[in-house]
Amino acid sequence: MERWTHVDQYIENLFALDDDALEATVESSRAAGLPQIQVTPALGKLLFLLARSIGARRILEIGTLGGYSTTWLARALSGDGRLITLEIDPHHAEVARANLGRADVADRVDVVVGPARDTLDRMIAANEPPFDMIFIDADKDGYPDYLERSLRVSRAGTLIVADNVVRGGEIVTADHPDPRVAGVQRFNEMLARDPRVAATIIQTVGDKGYDGIAVALVERV
Repeated sequence: MERWTHVDQYIENLFALDDDALEATVESSRAAGLPQIQVTPALGKLLFLLARSIGARRILEIGTLGGYSTTWLARALSGDGRLITLEIDPHHAEVARANLGRADVADRVDVVVGPARDTLDRMIAANEPPFDMIFIDADKDGYPDYLERSLRVSRAGTLIVADNVVRGGEIVTADHPDPRVAGVQRFNEMLARDPRVAATIIQTVGDKGYDGIAVALVERV
């Protein structure tokens, strides 16, 4: 575990992954009492690279927290692109808005407060235009619902990325009593079986411990 953390720090230093705005986002989130569960700088940069590589102009994020991953994604937007990020906790949303303003990306981000399922249902009912990229990083027992709804606001070519899908390896335990693990297991199985997507899971280790990310390409809707 200590070696993983040191390697993460090496990567962060080597590629200069944190700047003043990102560091301030982490510090202000900590000071405001938010849980320190934001993505690592290396994963933030990966999200940036994925969004930039597909020329994303419309990004949906499910789970804002303090706006750390939001900032990385917003920086990757092409042209006059927009990012919609969904957050259930009003306090988290308030902190995130301040952080996004400090990072000079607030003008391209809409922070929507409320249960993500409800917001997504409203988007679907309103025929929301499809997103180019969707990042899921919220309550883990809700992942299956978020995937189902995300596919309904996708198009062929949409990239869906989900964090924390290995849960320290607990996903291999059948009939796991933790609803967060059970939710992720169902999410992973849905990805594997859905003929509309091509997907995989990549295991990760680092400052946040042992986990993984899912990456899925929507091939048809």
